[in-house]
Amino acid sequence: MAILSSIRRWHVRDNMPIREIVRKTGIARNTIRKYLSNKVVEPKYPNRKTPSKLDDYAAKLTLWLKTEAGKGRKQKRSLKQLHRDLVQLGYTGSYDRVAAFAKRWRQEQQELAKTAGRGTFIPLTFAPGEAFQFDWSEDWAVIAGVRTKLQIAHFKLSHSRAFFLRAYLLQTHEMLFDAHNHAFALFGGVPSRGIYDNMKTAVDKVRRGKQRDINIRFTAMVSHYLFDAEFCNPASGWEKGQIEKNVQDSRHRIWNQLPAFGSLAELNDWLQQRCVSLWSEIAHPEQKGRRIADVYADERACMMALPRAFDGFVEHTKRVSPTCLIMFESNRYSVPASYANRPISIRVYADRLVFVAEAQVIAEHVRLIIRSHGMGRTVYDWRHYLSVLQRKPGALRNGAPFTELPDAFKQLQAILLKRQGGDREMVEILALVLQHDESAVLTAVELALESGTPSKQHVLNLLKRLIEPAPPAPVDTPTHLTLVVEPQANVSRYDELREVRHAA
Repeated sequence: MAILSSIRRWHVRDNMPIREIVRKTGIARNTIRKYLSNKVVEPKYPNRKTPSKLDDYAAKLTLWLKTEAGKGRKQKRSLKQLHRDLVQLGYTGSYDRVAAFAKRWRQEQQELAKTAGRGTFIPLTFAPGEAFQFDWSEDWAVIAGVRTKLQIAHFKLSHSRAFFLRAYLLQTHEMLFDAHNHAFALFGGVPSRGIYDNMKTAVDKVRRGKQRDINIRFTAMVSHYLFDAEFCNPASGWEKGQIEKNVQDSRHRIWNQLPAFGSLAELNDWLQQRCVSLWSEIAHPEQKGRRIADVYADERACMMALPRAFDGFVEHTKRVSPTCLIMFESNRYSVPASYANRPISIRVYADRLVFVAEAQVIAEHVRLIIRSHGMGRTVYDWRHYLSVLQRKPGALRNGAPFTELPDAFKQLQAILLKRQGGDREMVEILALVLQHDESAVLTAVELALESGTPSKQHVLNLLKRLIEPAPPAPVDTPTHLTLVVEPQANVSRYDELREVRHAA
């Protein structure tokens, strides 16, 4: 390019003869004449066509690439597999040549898509309080010393870009409801619309166009919070591009610097604090000079006032076993013995299980989520078995539910079981928690143990003293009600009443 510019300058401006230019440059006379006569500004060379061993198989490879592009991600053949298939057809070239061909073919397809109007988007804008976007992601964290896979619920206000993350062990309906409760509580209000993809926790079936069969419990949550739920077209992540980007950004801003935690609750507390602190650090992408926290402060006033939290449970019906246990997610939970062999309802929340029968809550347990495929765990509440224990006191000695008694009860049990009829006495002491406050009964047992001579009667005596009301405080008598002359005891008056009087 530089020599061509020099040739033209020497000949046109300096009137240098062609012979002199040939001598200075060493370029052939005919080449210089061609440059000057055609007024060539920059040299152009014919496209170089180098023969390749892949030329005979180009049509076949192109057909394969088109076929694989229409398959799902897990069903596609890799480029290494395509190379092996070409080798079986007689191809003797390298894998790198196949990879370069495939890369060039994809670039051409992308260019064709752009010329056809596909792959282009229109920027979106949202009014304050208009919408939020939601999505799930999957990440890892160290909890209680174990590297644990987590399902992360992401929320983002479309106007202010304020975001919220909450981690769960499962991606289920009750987790979705719990995430909405916490997100709206943090945002301090409810936007007018929610934008979702076609997740199974909300959509039972995707129909043609925008028609969806919405899950009935998800519909109940939407009706409770009074916002409109909108669902994107399948495989159209750009329709909620803000939350898709938030998933990527959170991995750099949050998960790459995540410390270890003792429990999932500690992790979620840290996530909420971290999200709020990032609002003050990140600049708003559209409103220059303002942080996300500044724009959020304006948007909060435009959202609907927050109602009470949605009672986000999923209900199941289970039958209680003869051992007063109910199986759920490979774990067993105890319920009162009076409901054995009967069907009851389980209300499944994100962190607990509530057992309901006859429109009353009969038991509640912390929910266990165990990912391993081994045996589940059994959660007992020894109070549920007291009615059975009163009829079968011998079960106290080896009963599995009673291994979790408080230490004071265990110490008293060890003493009483050495006596004749001690198991019956211990059962009657445990049954006191059915009529009295458990802490009061436990205090009475501890006091009896301190005395050195614990017994049923001793515990009952101490319990009575603990629960009896305190004597009333003395009352100061007003001056005008004070007696001037104290009454005297005179029993002789009774003798006068006993005197027999005869008629005249």
